[in-house]
Amino acid sequence: MPDDVDDVMGVIAQQIETRFHMSLPELRRAATAAPHANQQATEVVHWFGLLAESQTALERAEDDLVAVLIQDPVPLDDPAMESAHRVNAAVTVRDGRALVVRHLPDSAGHGSGLRRSAALAAGRGPALQTSPPTRPSAPAVPVRGGRR
Repeated sequence: MPDDVDDVMGVIAQQIETRFHMSLPELRRAATAAPHANQQATEVVHWFGLLAESQTALERAEDDLVAVLIQDPVPLDDPAMESAHRVNAAVTVRDGRALVVRHLPDSAGHGSGLRRSAALAAGRGPALQTSPPTRPSAPAVPVRGGRR
């Protein structure tokens, strides 16, 4: 599994490097030296760092789960289930961050981004009608056994 993870992190890093025409370490240094020079680069570097942190947290959670399962694989008791839930939560965080990191370089060339999308969404009303439904004045079908 670590090879798959390294491949995924490598693919995302390569997409970033292709977008900004420099290696990820060079991009980190440039974003740190002048964070306002290219806001898109600064955001990508920030989110890639968060992605790397969440990947490390996921690997630790998986190691903890394996350790619990090695001790007593059956039945799955509370500590094992808690470890499994931590792994699921870590996967969710990592996958969410990966989506953000993958979206940022793609959106940079099109003049859009997460902030622009959020601003557009904030300026619109709700997508669905939110007023309460009107109630009929009388029931359409007489109620059996009810009061007369």
